Amino acid sequence: MGKFLFPDEYYDSTYSINFEDYYKKGYRGIIFDIDNTLVPHNAMHDDKSRALFKRLKEIGFRVCFVSNNKEPRVKKFNDEINCQYVYKAGKPKASGFYEAMRKMKTNRKNTFFVGDQLFTDIWGANNARIHCILVKQIDKKEEIQIVLKRILEKPIIKLYLKKSGKRS
Repeated sequence: MGKFLFPDEYYDSTYSINFEDYYKKGYRGIIFDIDNTLVPHNAMHDDKSRALFKRLKEIGFRVCFVSNNKEPRVKKFNDEINCQYVYKAGKPKASGFYEAMRKMKTNRKNTFFVGDQLFTDIWGANNARIHCILVKQIDKKEEIQIVLKRILEKPIIKLYLKKSGKRS
């Protein structure tokens, strides 16, 4: 199995990540997927996500969303919190991640990525050679093409957990 589908780390939720620790380690930029990483699919901000982005800005992070969605969805999500974004990113291609780093004025060494899917998010971050974190999806209700990918992801995540000695 190709390690290009393995994350560097795996968390139950975006909201359980200790972002202060990453800042102390020298990270300055965070690239996020949106749907099912921060909010349920097609949802807008809730109190939890608003508080997270307020906290990230207070810590000193630059943030960029990288999404395969069209601009209206990504722009509307971004408008409330005023970060950077890349729409129709073409994940798992690396180009959207590179564009995000350019917009944030960061680089591969001080940027990390957080997403919920192996075949787009983690593969893309690995293609861009940046530190990547997989989080469990927020909502089980998803479009059929994503549901099918989730079936394929399960054995890969099991293998990752076994090789890394971690538990789900």
